[in-house]
Amino acid sequence: MPKLVAPLTETQVKNAKPKATALKVTARKLSDGGGLYLEVTPSGSKLWRMKYKQANGKENRLSFGSYPEISLAKAREKRAEARRLIADGIDPADHRNALKASKATAHANSFEAVAREWLAKNKDGWAKSHHDKILGRFEKDVFPYIGEKPISTLSAPEMRSITSRIEKRGVLETAYRVQANCSQVFRYAVATGRADRDPMSDLRGSLPSLKSRRTHFASITDPKEVSPLLRALDSYKGSPAVQAALKLAPLVFVRPGELRAAKWADFDLDAAEWRYIVTKTNTPHVVPLSTQAISILQELHPITGRGTYLFPNPRSSDRPMSDNAVLSAMRRMGISTEEMSGHGFRAMARTILDEVLGFRPDFIEHQLAHAVRDPNGRAYNRTSHLQERKKMMQAWADYLDNLKAEKSVVTGIFGKVA
Repeated sequence: MPKLVAPLTETQVKNAKPKATALKVTARKLSDGGGLYLEVTPSGSKLWRMKYKQANGKENRLSFGSYPEISLAKAREKRAEARRLIADGIDPADHRNALKASKATAHANSFEAVAREWLAKNKDGWAKSHHDKILGRFEKDVFPYIGEKPISTLSAPEMRSITSRIEKRGVLETAYRVQANCSQVFRYAVATGRADRDPMSDLRGSLPSLKSRRTHFASITDPKEVSPLLRALDSYKGSPAVQAALKLAPLVFVRPGELRAAKWADFDLDAAEWRYIVTKTNTPHVVPLSTQAISILQELHPITGRGTYLFPNPRSSDRPMSDNAVLSAMRRMGISTEEMSGHGFRAMARTILDEVLGFRPDFIEHQLAHAVRDPNGRAYNRTSHLQERKKMMQAWADYLDNLKAEKSVVTGIFGKVA
């Protein structure tokens, strides 16, 4: 007949200590009955354990956690649950392992896990800023709401609630970007066998059209208006760095962020080339430099050439000038936001090079660092049509000089020069 064991009390559990003799301290076990016992280790830690017999007659043990995190009452609940499983012919240790495996699988197949895996797969091919923007959108607008759900169970209405929430904040562009990014994650899940389809395809047309809300970058593309703009830029009386940036911007027509962060190490004045990595696509790019652009750089080099950046921040040479330096200078000259933006030089060059000077559109797109593909769908490399683009960039600079010198061109749209 089995020996009866008096149940433990809270006081006994709280005050329990390991065995101590004159020679050493050893572990102590205090039984609560039904296989449950408290093991007090030599260091004083208190662990709940349960011993039981498996179907084959072998003894096994379960761990329920430590005291006081697991109270006496909670340990008894776990013992009762284990005994119910044993009564049903289920080994509680096997049951626990199966639950852990199931949870691990569910986590690996959650939307957040799949999204982070997709981001990691693409990270090396993207600019860091691009990766971080997508991750930021997910962490702010997606993961908190559906991140833990299995990606295979997510429906179009659930995903619509995500984009609708963003739309209501008044940031429609972000809603479209999140919708596109989520679709990419779903397609990756389909490709890796964790979803059957992309529910985002059912949301086409669910967001208001961007056409009526999108505002294009302000630009001047009429040669008659370009002439006074260029003369106004040449007349700016601010810092030498900003003067040079204003003069260089229409000649190279790169993205504003790439111009302000330009580094001297990327320029080869002898070869008349500026080579750098395009921030938006993380791809190499070559900007042929006209004689006019080289002249501006040669004048600037004695001023900022000892540092990293062509246009250093006035407060710290370790950083480039701010995003607003060129824009603020244009505003002080009376060039309004409706007339011209930093990106506007790109639209100006694209329009006039095509419609006025007649250069091939693919040469222009290459020079704008846009993705241009051959007939087989392969992307051209950075040196494609380089000689033709060098001729185009020199012709563009010469054309701008002629516009500035043309006194008969309409003037006066920018009345105030700083």
